[in-house]
Amino acid sequence: MQQKLERNTVIIYSSARKNGNTTAHVNSFAEQNDVRVICLDDYKIAPYCYDKNYKNDDFYALFEAVLKYDHWVLASPVYWYNTTVQMKSFIDRITDYMDDETLKPKLRALRNKDFSLLSNASSLEAPDIFVEMFKRTFSYLGMQFINHHHKNTQSAA
Repeated sequence: MQQKLERNTVIIYSSARKNGNTTAHVNSFAEQNDVRVICLDDYKIAPYCYDKNYKNDDFYALFEAVLKYDHWVLASPVYWYNTTVQMKSFIDRITDYMDDETLKPKLRALRNKDFSLLSNASSLEAPDIFVEMFKRTFSYLGMQFINHHHKNTQSAA
């Protein structure tokens, strides 16, 4: 995913270390492209709850903002074959748009959008299960998968 993008793109990322490998990966990608970068860790996103009783939560405003972009680049380190808690909460909260009739039309806008994935870990490749979680989730929402770029963060010994 090193080519210059010609689309309306946003990078949505999360990492346990604000200035760690994921941030470096995101910044490198962002420098090559004119994209907005959103760090989910800067927002309060409550875990999904059936009663939708979220106090002082930023999810709806954040999701409405990213709906303006045609291409989402999701970025996360690989933690135990999964993503960060904050990224998982963001993904889970999309469910709010699935089970609310007034929000469903906004969710349908995802059918015209694409997504890519940036990952990093101390492995040569991201585990298939990690990549598949993103592919299956966002494909289910109607988004088209474009590309995945993984960085090995293992230091040379």
